[in-house]
Amino acid sequence: MSAPVNHSALTLKVLAECSVTKARACQLSLPHSVVDTPVFMPVGTQGSLKGITPEQLENSGCQIMLGNTYHLGSNPGAELFDKVGGLHKFMGWKRNLLTDSGGFQMVSLVALSEVTEEGVRFSNPYDAKDMLLTPEKSIEIQNSIGADIIMQLDDVVSSTISGPRVEEAMGRSIRWLDRCIEAHKKTKTQNLFAIIQGGLDSRLRTICLNEMSKRNVPGFAIGGLSGGEDKNDFWKMVTLSTDFLPKHKPRYLMGVGFPVDLVVCSALGCDMFDCVYPTRTARFGTALIPTGKLDLKKKGCAEDFRPIDENCSCSTCRQFTRAYLHTIVTKETVASILLTIHNIQYQMDLMRSIKEAIIQDKYPEFVNDFMQKQFPTRNYPEWTVDALASVNIKLS
Repeated sequence: MSAPVNHSALTLKVLAECSVTKARACQLSLPHSVVDTPVFMPVGTQGSLKGITPEQLENSGCQIMLGNTYHLGSNPGAELFDKVGGLHKFMGWKRNLLTDSGGFQMVSLVALSEVTEEGVRFSNPYDAKDMLLTPEKSIEIQNSIGADIIMQLDDVVSSTISGPRVEEAMGRSIRWLDRCIEAHKKTKTQNLFAIIQGGLDSRLRTICLNEMSKRNVPGFAIGGLSGGEDKNDFWKMVTLSTDFLPKHKPRYLMGVGFPVDLVVCSALGCDMFDCVYPTRTARFGTALIPTGKLDLKKKGCAEDFRPIDENCSCSTCRQFTRAYLHTIVTKETVASILLTIHNIQYQMDLMRSIKEAIIQDKYPEFVNDFMQKQFPTRNYPEWTVDALASVNIKLS
């Protein structure tokens, strides 16, 4: 195990803890700005959030967004980021960035990848050339990109498989974390997070939690979930992880962004979330609203002259009606832009409401109100009932 390193690029201040659940509200101080948690982080895989500009994203109140090391390292490449001074300057983003390590591509591009102890070899989709991504190379690229939070390279397997491959990936992720810690050269300006693996096996998760918690890293991510596994297995692995992880460091649940999941997993003690969901669903003509989803393609919107959400402050809701959006969704590029602006604003507003409820120590009441709006007939998904009951919330 690598020797402890003094990290100074991150501080976490716990502002309030729910007296009933494991939810907490914090201030996460990073090099570019302070982040209020719980926080949802939009995904800009290639340094660009599909559908909106950095200025529009900033106007939504977004304090941190994601980029992807695999894609950015392939195109435009680390050398360009070294020349320009990092991704912040390159894309014109003044607030915080987090870069994933590229490990997820072992699952999403499984047909193009081969994993060994050395690293993962990809067939580059941009030029078909072989690309070897080692823990050291991942950190080198992320140091060039210059994100405020960088992720270790982990060995990622699908959350729907079991058996020896899951244990192999868990053990390798621990070894790769040590190599990432050793390779990380910018500890004063960038924060390296470990990623907990172990699939849906509580024994393996516990081993990984125990080992990785011994490493002096600024934060921890819960990885290897939200990949199609049963939700009853999902929430149990989340709460197992938050029970074990140190309270004085941020907890990042990777790949989670459905509004119901954000509310439930905040109750389970998670601080940070990311997902392509709000931007992707916008491109398919769907808006996020307090009662769930609004499919603007449906004929019922054709003569509906209300905004998407009368209580939303986004520019789309201030200027355009459902009827107008109905006529252009999936047909005009501008429709994707307008719906993306709204969906990102919805996520930002939801997270602010979660934080305010925690600070006021009214989170159980908030959860019940939220769930009743999402499920007016009280047909709550079983996993949400069980997960919330585990932290003393009974849905009414």
